[in-house]
Amino acid sequence: MREPFGLILAGGRGTRMGGVSKADLILGHSTLLTQAQARLEPQVVAIAVNSNAPITTNLPVIKDATRDHLGPLEGVLAGLDWAVSQGGTHIVTVAVDTPFFPCDLVPRLLMAGQTHPNGFAIASTSDGLHGTFGIWPTTLRDELATFLDQGQRKVRAFTQAQAAATAIFPDTTPPSFFNINTPEDLATAAQWL
Repeated sequence: MREPFGLILAGGRGTRMGGVSKADLILGHSTLLTQAQARLEPQVVAIAVNSNAPITTNLPVIKDATRDHLGPLEGVLAGLDWAVSQGGTHIVTVAVDTPFFPCDLVPRLLMAGQTHPNGFAIASTSDGLHGTFGIWPTTLRDELATFLDQGQRKVRAFTQAQAAATAIFPDTTPPSFFNINTPEDLATAAQWL
């Protein structure tokens, strides 16, 4: 397997943040998108952002194939198509609203993926699975498209159906997979900074 491509999932509507794009939220002195890019960039060969709204970035922006807001799996599907067009075999996905994700995310996912026939693995901690943080083989593209066409939306249902391996991450402070959904979450993250 070649070095994976990276995809920052930023396609959510931010309804609990008052409809504001989470990618453009400021935490500390930079946007959540800038922070996600800085953490992911050293770990992958190239990065794109999945977003359906205008965002400020120098990265390629990939929109969902539909305007139906089908959730993060629609973004993953768009990312798989992008990776194939670039000659990639795998993508690593991260959520833009999770500023403390591990700087060794990709090596751990790669290691866990060795136990799956196609190298598919997602992150896990003691508080559960974190399916938007995973390494996705492009060979799953058709299965994912069919899953979405059947009206399925849940990341966990798809990862379980594909028997994704899990990469176990230690519990940390701040929590590695703490995600910012509300103004209160943003304030909590700022305190940890």
